[in-house]
Amino acid sequence: MSLDVSPALLEMAERGEVDEREFVDCVRTSLPYAWELISSLVAQTKVDGTDFADNHVPPPSEQARGQLLRAMASDAIRGALQRHFGVQLAFQNCHRVAVFAPSEKNGERYRRFTSVRAQLLNQSPELRDC
Repeated sequence: MSLDVSPALLEMAERGEVDEREFVDCVRTSLPYAWELISSLVAQTKVDGTDFADNHVPPPSEQARGQLLRAMASDAIRGALQRHFGVQLAFQNCHRVAVFAPSEKNGERYRRFTSVRAQLLNQSPELRDC
């Protein structure tokens, strides 16, 4: 799953000048499933007034799963999304994304979510090949 980079954005990158807002827009349009999932989790934290929200529903298709994996596996994409939304992202398996308030990165809930124990407890046979 690659980003759909416009010629103008590619030219900008070749010159060394990349506007992060344009990069974020490229991510939004290239990875719509991942964008919508993260956006909805961020919105959920605002509606609920909490510092945490996570997703337990697997992506509806392999294409959607690929988008999510691309967004979470790329340091540049993940970092840009975190800065854009003002959150800390965490990821387990092939679909469980969590959004934390930046202040929670050193908190107990974040440490639990990103722990080896949590990773092991979040395993299931149907997700083995995701």
